Amino acid sequence: MVEFLNSINHWHWIGLGLALLAAELLGAAGYLLWLGISALLVGVILTWLPISWQLQWVSFGVFSLTTTWLWWRRQLKSDRQSDEQRELNQKSKQLIGQTVQLEYDLPAGKSRIKIADTTWSAFSDYPLPAGTLVEVTAIKGIVLFIEEKK
Repeated sequence: MVEFLNSINHWHWIGLGLALLAAELLGAAGYLLWLGISALLVGVILTWLPISWQLQWVSFGVFSLTTTWLWWRRQLKSDRQSDEQRELNQKSKQLIGQTVQLEYDLPAGKSRIKIADTTWSAFSDYPLPAGTLVEVTAIKGIVLFIEEKK
């Protein structure tokens, strides 16, 4: 086994990298992309620097973890930015501006209101009598901030 590992050269790493990239094309959803790039990097380094098989595999592992982590950070930042701008499937953002008629009196402070088929925690600065039209003005966490509709 050690003889086999010692016989691995840069072409083996480049071949592994290309095979992983080809497998990625079959629909691995990005999982093999960073491993393939890491194998190609090890192959390129091995072309100019003769390194031991142990260091080759350590390099492959480090490159794989680093490239995956860098992509994850970039993707997470992109996902957060797009989540802030979209409203589809984000019920809390869709509730802002919605008007509801109160079924019962609400005291000032925190209480509960029913919107459609769901009850929500609500906060009002002043008491509101039943039958009042209120508008959702803001949302913090799971608490709706409501005011009397003018």
